[in-house]
Amino acid sequence: MQEWITNTMNSLGYLGIGLLMFLENLFPPIPSELIMPLAGYTATLPNSQIQVLPAIAVGVIGTIVGAIPWYYAGLLLGQQRLQLLAERYGKWIGISSEDIGKSVRWFQKHGAKAVLLGRLVPGIRTLISIPAGISKMPIIPFFFYSTIGTIGWVSLLTYAGYFLGKNYALVEKYIDLISKIVVVGLLVAIASFIGYRLYKRSRP
Repeated sequence: MQEWITNTMNSLGYLGIGLLMFLENLFPPIPSELIMPLAGYTATLPNSQIQVLPAIAVGVIGTIVGAIPWYYAGLLLGQQRLQLLAERYGKWIGISSEDIGKSVRWFQKHGAKAVLLGRLVPGIRTLISIPAGISKMPIIPFFFYSTIGTIGWVSLLTYAGYFLGKNYALVEKYIDLISKIVVVGLLVAIASFIGYRLYKRSRP
């Protein structure tokens, strides 16, 4: 997998980064935890044609475009049909009925914010589009929250690879803990903001 990702990126440059991130959202076994850190590392090499900010941009675009099919799959097919299809064919693309159920529960717990937060959580980020579609979340908020969350995730991975250099593959090992810290930080910030607003409203 790592060799294929490396060859694709070296052959196609920015187009390869966008294509890999697009495919990563369609087929979860393709890890963004290797794609974007490799892009960040490649940007450090002498005479490299890859630069950090354009790499982040194409990574975000590829991710958002790749999220659209799952959103409409949820919208048009619904949870029950998708889970039945996953039980029958999911092994071919690395998605199980349990994965879909997990993403739906995440969405039910966090509401629209789940799309933003879900983009920062491995195992959820690729599939969070499904419950958004199932719940008929309007497309504009879906794109907005998806883009904000994706920018955070892709930037984190790319800069991690940039600063780790040849050790970029270590990002995959530690990213689960890092992403959980990011999510907890976001939840605390949101809760603090809501608490502050409620406190101000309660004051005479």
